[in-house]
Amino acid sequence: MTIDKRIADRSAVVGVIGLGYVGLPLAHAFHDAGFRVLGFDTDRRKIAMLKAGESYLEHLAGDLARELAATGRFEPTEERARLAEPDAILICVPTPLGRHLEPDLSFIESTTDDIAATLRPGQLVVLESTTYPGTTREVMLPRLEARGLACGRDFFLAFSPEREDPGRTGFTTRSIPKLVGGIEPNSGRVASALYATAIERVIGVSSAEVAESAKLLENIYRAVNIALVNELKVLLTAMGVDVWEVIAAAATKPFGFQPFYPGPGLGGHCIPIDPFYLTWKAREVGLSTKFIELAGEINRAMPEYVVGRLCAALNDRGKTARGSRILVLGLAYKPDVGDVRESPSLELIELLRDRGAEVDYNDPYVSVTHKMRRYDLQMRSVPLTPDSLARYDCVLVATHHACYDWQLVADHARLIVDTRNALASVEGRRDHIVSA
Repeated sequence: MTIDKRIADRSAVVGVIGLGYVGLPLAHAFHDAGFRVLGFDTDRRKIAMLKAGESYLEHLAGDLARELAATGRFEPTEERARLAEPDAILICVPTPLGRHLEPDLSFIESTTDDIAATLRPGQLVVLESTTYPGTTREVMLPRLEARGLACGRDFFLAFSPEREDPGRTGFTTRSIPKLVGGIEPNSGRVASALYATAIERVIGVSSAEVAESAKLLENIYRAVNIALVNELKVLLTAMGVDVWEVIAAAATKPFGFQPFYPGPGLGGHCIPIDPFYLTWKAREVGLSTKFIELAGEINRAMPEYVVGRLCAALNDRGKTARGSRILVLGLAYKPDVGDVRESPSLELIELLRDRGAEVDYNDPYVSVTHKMRRYDLQMRSVPLTPDSLARYDCVLVATHHACYDWQLVADHARLIVDTRNALASVEGRRDHIVSA
């Protein structure tokens, strides 16, 4: 039976490599569509939790993991030798940056090599990890064809960028439109047919390169506009103008303007990283990406700016950063999730420690830190109470979780440095609140 028929009658087995913020919801979407799903991950803890019907992603309802475990149509595994079993293999692995802002494709390369070792006729392989234009064709295709199978005839290869936004309500994996670009027409057609069974709207594009570039454009658009308001924040603050009020005023225009908001830096796996994949690729064709590089420079400078504002605020009160006790509110990079990937809070903590401050954090979604590629803070979230707030020389608002009682913070903290305009509506005195 051809893969087209197996997709149509739901007898195809779907494999998802990487069961994180992207892969697990994707596996659930295909499971909901009636497919048998094999989930691959190298983290044995995740495998064990999924087998027990437990979720390790705070923003996903526990019902999701229980549903996957209950039907018998989902099986998590760490055995890469089983990659011959799925008819379709969807790759959701990390694509970080190296120390010099160069793309790190090691996860894509090693995963592709694993797939190539068991690749059989009729299989579909789709990369979902964000990367530079040409990765699917230039990096994956030669590895997959190395044993003699031909793309478009013996197997199929496409790129379909993930568009997950952890914590966002109103959209699901099923309802977010899906871009699909094949290495050649047959691959695009088969991949589109597969996604159409689980996703409400599938948009086919002419090539994998178009789909790869579209994903980068989405994130570059956000990075550049965030850099713009971050730069305006610095300028307008120096001029004594409230940047938050300025943005709100501009947003009253019903056309031609979309509000973006400043912060202590960029976080998440996409916006701080993805634009530099295109910057690196541009050098291959002898061109520069001035907007992207300038935006990156501005956004990367924000943690230093925030710490500078905090130190100045302490100084105005006769204190120095050295020896001061600082409480950082929010370790996650965005509100109402436990995702700390590339969170500016991590750098803020290190910068404050470098200046001799004693730093704690509170985050209801992140009870303890874990070792990451760049950070190993070895910290645990401290309680947030009137008494604990009063013991700190300064409270730094880094993440505006909805569950925080900002009036409580305003009433009991000695000094507050607010990077998110979180305390805009608190009542009472405001002379101890500093915008940054």
